Amino acid sequence: TVMLLHGAGMDHTVWQQQSRYLAHHGWNVLSIDLPGHGRSTGASPVSIEDSAERILEVIDAANIAKLAVVGHSLGALVSLEFAARNADRVTKLMLLGVNPKIKVHQLLLDAAKANDPIAGQLIVGWGFGWEARRGGNIVPGIWIMGSANRLLGHSAPDVLGTDLAAVHAYKGGLKAAVEIKCPALLLLGALDRMTPVKDAMALQEAIADCRTEILSRSGHMMMIESPRETLRELVDFLKTEG
Repeated sequence: TVMLLHGAGMDHTVWQQQSRYLAHHGWNVLSIDLPGHGRSTGASPVSIEDSAERILEVIDAANIAKLAVVGHSLGALVSLEFAARNADRVTKLMLLGVNPKIKVHQLLLDAAKANDPIAGQLIVGWGFGWEARRGGNIVPGIWIMGSANRLLGHSAPDVLGTDLAAVHAYKGGLKAAVEIKCPALLLLGALDRMTPVKDAMALQEAIADCRTEILSRSGHMMMIESPRETLRELVDFLKTEG
């Protein structure tokens, strides 16, 4: 089983290119919407720790003893915290677009708190690398950045603001990292301005069994910007012994 966790203000649809392949190649896929996101009801969790507890409830309800966990951005911090708290349940951990402490710009925090549409535009503007601005989606007719902006714009009121506040407030990244017992992968974008590669290296050093792969042409949204390359790295890591 592989669980995929989305980033702030998003939902399970960001994993379309990866979840479809995994589901058709032998994996049981749980691409979930966190509370308040996508098709999930309830309020968005106010902290990374709270989200980690919600994940535990999901796998307990699904009667899953062990699983691999993939998370992006906010979802990566949730995955990290979850794996640290439940080391006996996680077989592999894959963290995309992650730093141990993700700093959210005050302009973005304020805009998201006010439910100002510019918040989504800022995320799209900062989150995608130059390659994505030229188009080139593997799905014909789909505008990468426009689709992301629409997805963020469709999130329920206060969800993005709550998510970003939770990300900004989280200080337990390195403490959680030293508790990770399973093999871990950091998948980073060389063009990522939201979670720069250099700031992720502290996680590489803190996690006992960790490898880092850098996508040279991708920004923060690698599973959308570089779906094939992202999938290749995830599958390769999932198939690795250990």
